Amino acid sequence: ILLEGTSNTLIVERPMDTPNKLAVIVPCYNETAVLNVTNERLCALLDDMVDMGIVDPESLILYVNDGSRDATWEMICELHAANKRVRGICLANNVGHQNALVAGLTVALDMCDMAVTIDADLQDDENAIKEMVMKCDEGYDIIYGVRRRREHDTAFKRTTAQVFYRLMHAMGTQTIYNHADFRLMTKRAIRSLLSYKERNLFLRGLVPTIGYKSAMVYYDRTERLAGESKYPLSKMLNLAVDGITSFSIKPIRLITVLGMVFVGISLGVLCWIAYCNLIGQVVRGWSSLMLSIWFCTGCVLIALGIVGEYVGKTYMEAKKRPRFIIQDEI
Repeated sequence: ILLEGTSNTLIVERPMDTPNKLAVIVPCYNETAVLNVTNERLCALLDDMVDMGIVDPESLILYVNDGSRDATWEMICELHAANKRVRGICLANNVGHQNALVAGLTVALDMCDMAVTIDADLQDDENAIKEMVMKCDEGYDIIYGVRRRREHDTAFKRTTAQVFYRLMHAMGTQTIYNHADFRLMTKRAIRSLLSYKERNLFLRGLVPTIGYKSAMVYYDRTERLAGESKYPLSKMLNLAVDGITSFSIKPIRLITVLGMVFVGISLGVLCWIAYCNLIGQVVRGWSSLMLSIWFCTGCVLIALGIVGEYVGKTYMEAKKRPRFIIQDEI
């Protein structure tokens, strides 16, 4: 406790040997099938880390109910009644995984010194959190949980994931290969992340842009405890589109390049037609004409769709609607 001059203002500084308070943030959407097991494992993990002296005894678990249609919120309330370490917020509507994570980080900011985000199915190994906390003690502000391999994924999902990460890299987006949203962030890293105000979130690309000192912790991903995946193909495609259009303007530049290519092809065709007329071997028909019309029309529609995606993003950002609304909190 330091005394500032002759005033009565006291500044209480945290002792250097006092462990940091950890918040484990878990977004939930229709997770009644796994929530009890998840809570049991996370509480045991926190107890173990408290006994090891690497986290503060007041560390907590914060569940974010993302507009679940089942009894997920009621189960969270029951878990809180049984263990005060368990906290929860209930969002008024389903806002999506990324916004649910931001909601949890926003609420947890004043409750902790560092926070870990992990999915409720615990396919990400919760024991890796211990190593993340130790890395944080070494001075790292952001620690990414990275999968060693994808042996439990289907061949289709494994292939599409690899294509996605390579495409993001080609588009100039800073992403960590085989990293989802399992990461630890310090208080100042969370505060910096929350200063980003865009509504179309892609946290896997956004967090690396913060620039603080970071590290990686590798783990083996397991099968889902129960229930179904909350990220079907449609949501994965939407996340991929958000990731590309939120961080890169290369698709728009590709349209310009494509237009120049078509101009070049058109000039080549014009020269060929002129040559055929000179030698008297003009072939009259509609097949090539119709094929060209359909092909060019398709390219134009694709180009308009890409531009429209960016215009739509701008439209959504310009309205400045809230990312989430908290209906209830325990």
